[in-house]
Amino acid sequence: MSATFSSLRYFNYRVWFGAALVANIGTWMQRVAQDWLVLTDLTEDSGVAVGIVTALQFAPVLALSAWAGLLADRLPRRRLLMATQGAMGLLALGLGALVLSGHVQLWHVYLFAGLLGVVTAFDNPVRQTFVAEMVPSERLSNAVGLNSASFNAARLVGPGAAGLLIAVVGTGWIFVINGVTFAATIAALGLMRARELHAMPSAPRSKGQIREGIRYVRKRTDIVVIMVVVGVVSTFGLNFQLTSAMMARVEYGKGPEEYGILGSVLAIGSLTGALLAARRERPRVRLVIGSAFAFAVTTGVMALMPTYESFAVACIPVGLASLTMMTAANSTIQMSVDPVMRGRVMSLYMIVFLGATPVGSPLVGWVAEVLGPRWAIGIGSLSAGLVAVGAALWAVRRWNLQVRYRVL
Repeated sequence: MSATFSSLRYFNYRVWFGAALVANIGTWMQRVAQDWLVLTDLTEDSGVAVGIVTALQFAPVLALSAWAGLLADRLPRRRLLMATQGAMGLLALGLGALVLSGHVQLWHVYLFAGLLGVVTAFDNPVRQTFVAEMVPSERLSNAVGLNSASFNAARLVGPGAAGLLIAVVGTGWIFVINGVTFAATIAALGLMRARELHAMPSAPRSKGQIREGIRYVRKRTDIVVIMVVVGVVSTFGLNFQLTSAMMARVEYGKGPEEYGILGSVLAIGSLTGALLAARRERPRVRLVIGSAFAFAVTTGVMALMPTYESFAVACIPVGLASLTMMTAANSTIQMSVDPVMRGRVMSLYMIVFLGATPVGSPLVGWVAEVLGPRWAIGIGSLSAGLVAVGAALWAVRRWNLQVRYRVL
């Protein structure tokens, strides 16, 4: 087996990878259906409403992730994942039932988005750290990269399939399909061989453990730099659901099929980045900074594309740059922290990565509605470029780095 797919040698990870691929397809289908439902059926092309839904879906991460990370360090992660994955499936089925019955209103979508955000806040740090139990430590970077590959391979299929299904049967059945897909991950967790799991040490119960995690991060300037870069890019730049929907609907006058295709095309670049990440044995902070700068350049080009077709092509390098940044950040943090602190550190990372969305999405949605979707993408480009340059200059000064250039 090639180095790119080396983690698939292990039964537990192989089972999880296949089930996660199925669930990820359903998740991407629901994301497209939810945005299209709000944008076209429940409002009149309101970017603000779509931004509020996205914000509500991620706002609980800010409030709950620190405690969720502590639970990930204390309790059996496999059981926690069964609970969170089951709750996500039930929420999808509930929203689907409301849509199919014809009784759905905008506040219903807001409510379900908030509830999903609560469950996601507990699911993320557990799911991120559980990877380390399925593979040996030397395969952790590869497993993180393959997880991203699974997520983005699903992105190739999910948005396009959702767009077609919306045109044929409407949005309701897509929520139902997503709810059913979570049965795959629950079954995979049940099928795992417990004796082959690489159990990580659990944190003992004591006072001040969350503050202990914060102090740990504050002492690690490499982790702080990563969080600052990822936080800024996530807040203003990683709003593809919103900006792609607005570009397809408002700028190019397209329907749900074309909107879904944009998500799938973006995934071509993301999947490429994930597979490259799976081959990378030891990612570094400089890769996070460099890929953030590449994201700034590629999104700036994307915002200027005059036609739908050229915009779709420009999505590919954007997907590559954003996924490279995210996998490099995730792997660098997980591989460099003390295992007993991993859950709390990853929860703080998820607060920065996902918790920034409630701040950025409504703002980006307002800019897209008032100034146009091109300006919404441009703000993400500008902010990513500024933080990348700032982080690079800070690292050169504080870490006494030397920059050399050579022609290959």
